[in-house]
Amino acid sequence: MKFFDEARIEVIAGDGGDGAATFRREKYVPRGGPSGGDGGRGGSVHALADRNINTLIDYRYTRVFHAGRGENGGSRDCYGKGGEDVVLRFPVGTVISDSDNDELLADLDEDGKKVLLASGGRGGLGNIHFKSSTNRAPRQRTLGQEGERRKLHLELKVLADVGLLGLPNAGKSTFIRAVSAARPKVADYPFTTLAPNLGVVRTAEQRSFVIADIPGLIEGAAEGAGLGHQFLRHLQRTHLLLHLVDLAPFDPDADPVRDAETIVAELRKYDETLFAKPRWLVLNKLDLIEADEHAARVQAFLDNYGAPVERVFRISAINGEGCEALVFAVQDFLDSERERIEAELALRHAAERERLAALEALRAAETRAWQEMSPEDVDIEGEDAR
Repeated sequence: MKFFDEARIEVIAGDGGDGAATFRREKYVPRGGPSGGDGGRGGSVHALADRNINTLIDYRYTRVFHAGRGENGGSRDCYGKGGEDVVLRFPVGTVISDSDNDELLADLDEDGKKVLLASGGRGGLGNIHFKSSTNRAPRQRTLGQEGERRKLHLELKVLADVGLLGLPNAGKSTFIRAVSAARPKVADYPFTTLAPNLGVVRTAEQRSFVIADIPGLIEGAAEGAGLGHQFLRHLQRTHLLLHLVDLAPFDPDADPVRDAETIVAELRKYDETLFAKPRWLVLNKLDLIEADEHAARVQAFLDNYGAPVERVFRISAINGEGCEALVFAVQDFLDSERERIEAELALRHAAERERLAALEALRAAETRAWQEMSPEDVDIEGEDAR
């Protein structure tokens, strides 16, 4: 299956049904009075996070989604049936925003989370609502309200604890194969990784973390060179970045220090928050360097590398040398930060719940105001409408 992490769609909620203007007609019931029912409410469009989906490919070709229209009201006080709702399933981690104004509509960061995207229109009022002591045979009614229409931008941000950074062929895919059961493509040419790969690293029976491998960056990625910055969004939810550097490049003109600084510069151009995340330096491909030269080569790199370094690890991903120490250090770091991570997650979830509750309260208030309006306040249709 191809990996798609971005799409644009349109959702159209159902219109409300029209109210009816009818009168009761029964034998032995003279002057039965108005009996027109209300129209049904239009169907709404909802988003649902589903952990069984891992790509937005379903929205690659089908771009427009309609909810059902509400039925019109009928005679004998019959109300119209509500329109069918539409529930769109998205991968966990999908962020949905309004394309017209960039308003955040939903952050589906939990499996089973359901968010309203477009609300169906309210049904129109039947003539039973317009009877009074001075208007015993009203012919007024109201039409159903139009459903909401939205053009949406979908962005998938994978959920991982650790993200891998580096130039193409820095050994990121080889590393994730060495420490997890993930099997991304590995080859001796650049950009073998064209989509993010996730791997679960298990360090003990009850201890594990998720690592994300994204396509490599090159200089000028901010201007669209290579694959650009389009996959860096998948690292925004991580808690630690591992910056892999090829310490023994095949190209004699390549400079590992300059290459490493290029990655840091591109990261900063993309997002200051991502740049500020904890970032460890992982010097890879030591198997290609003579053993007695390891220390000197590493020290020369660190002496010339200008950016601050929190921790440095030396590994050879192809044969697993140094990988075990690295993954246990990552696990210890995540365990030590677990309380802070969970607190930040709880705050984000609370803010999201508060935002959604405020939107729901606003919709409920609009519905109550509609239901409580007097005949003079609504736009009416009918033979005696003024």
